[in-house]
Amino acid sequence: MITKEMTIGDIIRTYPATLKIFEKYGLDCYECQVADYEQLEHGAGVHKTDLDLLLEELNEAISS
Repeated sequence: MITKEMTIGDIIRTYPATLKIFEKYGLDCYECQVADYEQLEHGAGVHKTDLDLLLEELNEAISS
């Protein structure tokens, strides 16, 4: 399960299927060095993305 405390880099490395969700929301974090240190909650806030919706879609992507 993906949580808001996880770093974006860890999420993408552990669950590559989430990449399309990050791209959908304009979170091109996989290309950024900050991804290994930035928690999902912070990244969503910086990009003005609804965290709850993002978490829901990320977790759906890894469960299918």
